[in-house]
Amino acid sequence: MTMTKAVIVSYARTPIGKFRGSLSHLAAPQLGAAAIAGAVSRLDGDGNAPRIAEAYMGNVLSAGIGQAPCRQAVLRAGLSESMICNTINKVCASGMKSVALAAQAIECGAHGRSGGGNAPVAMLAGGMESMSNTPHYLPSSRSGTALGHAKLIDGIIHDGLWDPYDDVHMGTCAEKCATEYNISREEQDRYAIESYERAREAMELGVFDEEIVSVEGPKKRGRDPPDGIDADEEPNSVNLEKLPSLRAAFEKDGTVTAGNASSINDGAAAMVIMEEAEAISMGLAPLARIRGYGDAEGP
Repeated sequence: MTMTKAVIVSYARTPIGKFRGSLSHLAAPQLGAAAIAGAVSRLDGDGNAPRIAEAYMGNVLSAGIGQAPCRQAVLRAGLSESMICNTINKVCASGMKSVALAAQAIECGAHGRSGGGNAPVAMLAGGMESMSNTPHYLPSSRSGTALGHAKLIDGIIHDGLWDPYDDVHMGTCAEKCATEYNISREEQDRYAIESYERAREAMELGVFDEEIVSVEGPKKRGRDPPDGIDADEEPNSVNLEKLPSLRAAFEKDGTVTAGNASSINDGAAAMVIMEEAEAISMGLAPLARIRGYGDAEGP
């Protein structure tokens, strides 16, 4: 029996915006739509488009953006109303899980094969997030606050960065890892600085240009059209000289800071996945083969 092989035939992403930065005027489905439209527009085959049967888009911070975020993004991108849409929340692994699910659907032939007048099947997968637009919650407002103060809950921290089992910030988990594996503050800072420097160099060399789709910037006053945003914002937003002097963010004598920890950003990415032989038959050159995937849970 020949194993069906899932391949990536097209992909695109938006620029990465910093927290409350250049992309903060766009909700997650709007960012997702830009990435999806970009990925679909880059399907450069022999003129016949595959039938995109289903979409999986990762999204963690869904509060306030409306029902069915994946479907919002798909329809905003101008795709078919008949497409099956799934929003995936597996926290940091949401986008990767979306790709795994799409690959599995291709591998098991969940939507059939080409032939009999049917176009080859494709799947859409990716992720989208607007951390800048995540609201604060007022849990007591539903039942009312009879007396005293009402507490606002930060949706980013509560739903994205907080361990509900041990009741600690994910930054505290990073501190635990640094202690257990003996990773010093200096090593973390050096790694972060090198990462930023590599990103800046890649931007200068145009390494990311082909993968980024421009998104519309904030509206201007008057009749002037909005500017297009087509470059990552995060890499050049940090003063690397000051990074080693930042205070620990999560523990008094800790090693994790706002500079060497994962940043808070806005952006989206999407890809089109097909069965390898069918992609080649359409004149689509596979960019990568999905050879495996896996999940793990534990203490």
